Amino acid sequence: MRALFRWLSEYWTILRRPSVHYSLGFLTLGGFIAGIIFWGGFNTALEATNTEQFCISCHEMRDNVYVELQDTIHYSNRSGVRATCPDCHVPHQWTDKIARKMQASKEVWGKIFGTINSRDKFLEKRRELAEHEWARLKANDSLECRNCHGFDFMDFTKQSVRARQMHSTALGSGQATCIDCHKGIAHKLPDMHGVPGW
Repeated sequence: MRALFRWLSEYWTILRRPSVHYSLGFLTLGGFIAGIIFWGGFNTALEATNTEQFCISCHEMRDNVYVELQDTIHYSNRSGVRATCPDCHVPHQWTDKIARKMQASKEVWGKIFGTINSRDKFLEKRRELAEHEWARLKANDSLECRNCHGFDFMDFTKQSVRARQMHSTALGSGQATCIDCHKGIAHKLPDMHGVPGW
């Protein structure tokens, strides 16, 4: 214990001592500039990996789920508003985005080891992948959906009778989240044979 205390004491003495060659102001300014450069580089890299072009740069996404997205209302519709991959799969808030990017490191691992590098492998794992995504959206109360869709802004009178009933019930109960009813809205459903309720 004394050795540790002595080491910490010596280390603190070194930190307290002024630099021999550079002033404390120069070191502080240098550290500040280095911090800005690091932060800018980090955010640039973060945003570069948060584009549709990045998402479909690997054939696993481009040849499977992206092709399916092109046939949905989220890709092409009368208003011209289009959702891209990150809109639905990456939260907009910075802290949530960082957490999602850390989760995505597992997807990079799958890319490196070819987990779904063929259509057959993709179809074999499709249900597992979909269930992971559904669970993630359920856990965060469909946060990405709510970036664009909100009960407060829905005009129930312009919805079909069934949609109006379901949305009114969900709004009133406060228990349902978007993904509970809208699985398969942007991508084809996996084979759900044997799953209760399907």
